Amino acid sequence: MDHELRRYADAHAASQAAASLVLEHALEAVAQRGTFSFAVSGGRTPWVMFETLTTLPMPWGQTTIFQVDERVAPEGSDERNLTHLRASLQTVNARIVAMPVEGDLDDDARRYEERLPEQIDLVHLGLGPDGHTASLIPGDSVLNETTRLVAPTGLYQGRRRLTLTYPGLARACALLWLVVGEAPREALTALRRHDPAIPAGRVRAERSIIICDEVAAP
Repeated sequence: MDHELRRYADAHAASQAAASLVLEHALEAVAQRGTFSFAVSGGRTPWVMFETLTTLPMPWGQTTIFQVDERVAPEGSDERNLTHLRASLQTVNARIVAMPVEGDLDDDARRYEERLPEQIDLVHLGLGPDGHTASLIPGDSVLNETTRLVAPTGLYQGRRRLTLTYPGLARACALLWLVVGEAPREALTALRRHDPAIPAGRVRAERSIIICDEVAAP
């Protein structure tokens, strides 16, 4: 798997380009199969992408959005990725399959795994300065998961999380990496080398597209 790199002048332009790519994949999937599955990661980076999507002619009625990862926090908390995802997409009534984190995390992981499709048309991923992606964190035992598609993590920045594992991410037909800012620059260089020393370097899919800004570009 080779990464296709697309560079843009700044973070806003990169985010808009990412939204356009999502639209392209959505229209293609709906034309071929009648549905589009899209898994999205948390954090602040994709917020502009989400907002841009609400202005585009997305086939929302045929689109299902899944979460790549979620922090263990109360319903409605600002710490929850779901809170911001719903707020960003509320004007389009997007169909979101929420990742449960209110009960036993192993049970929650099993319940969410049962809702995942056999193939996910497009998976959005970010990239941390430490090389993490989704909630696949350096040194966490979740990196060794080979059978479960969804699994809980240990503490990271004060929260446990649920995340798609490597087998879960391998269900992606295509990956969309959105990487902006100076902080992940070194990690992006390692990602492009498929460096197994960082968690992101071990993610595999049929196709991988990296959209970044000039600041992040190696």
